Formats: sequence, structure tokens, C-alpha cells
Amino acid sequence: MKLILAATDGSEGAERAIVVAADLVNSISGELLIVNVSAGKFSSAELRLLERLRVSEGDAFEEISHMILTRAKAVAQDHGAENVETMGGAGDPAKVIMEIADRKHVDAIVVGRRGLGQLEGLLLGSVSQKLCCLAPCAVIVIP
Repeated sequence: MKLILAATDGSEGAERAIVVAADLVNSISGELLIVNVSAGKFSSAELRLLERLRVSEGDAFEEISHMILTRAKAVAQDHGAENVETMGGAGDPAKVIMEIADRKHVDAIVVGRRGLGQLEGLLLGSVSQKLCCLAPCAVIVIP
């Protein structure tokens, strides 16, 4: 095992997954790839705020993803991970994570059990559930 992917949406559960992934990478002298995937959804109130601020949805998603990835990388480095790369994406989070994992030949995916989309996860199935069933590699789910 050399390359570990940790998925984050900026939630507390995702941050716990980043810490576990950093510890795992340290123990195997591996590399850590931190991924954030924007599902492309803002509430109507958030859209009105973006209009007032004259910020496009695309720019907002990109900036939010950048902030989430910067924070996650700092957490991983604070826990001793040295070789850390970040990557953003857009679309269905589980699908994009699996595509990246396959393309990069990831050995394992580390993900939090529940992220920011808790209600949606209950209704449609969570990202972690989809990854456990469909990912091309081992999946470690952190409570």
C-alpha cells in the first residue's frame, strides 16, 4: 500500500477521516491524496447571497473547495503526513471519488461515515455506503 485517498466535505467526520488517513500514510511511508467533490448545490438563500456579492456559482464552489482542501491538508500535515496532494472535483461525490481512485491506482479510500449531507444520505444513500459497495479498492469508513 502506497497511495491513500481521503475524501473530505469539510465536516467533522471528514476531518476525523483525514487524521486516520494521515496516521495510516505515516505508518506505511506512503502518499496521501485529499479529494473534495462539489455536488453543485446551493440553497436558494445562498444563491441570493451570491447574486448580491456578484459571485458566480462556479467561483463560489471553487473557493469553498479550495478552503476545505487547504484546511484538510493542514490537518494531515499537523498529524505528520509529509507527502500530501489535494484535488477538487465536481459532480456526484461517490462517482467522482471512485473515478479518481481508479485513475490514480489508489490502494485505499478513507472517508467519514456521515458528512454534511446527512438528511440526503438517509434518503438517497450516503457517499460512504456507495463507496463501500462500488469502489475499486479497500474503503475505510471512520465513525
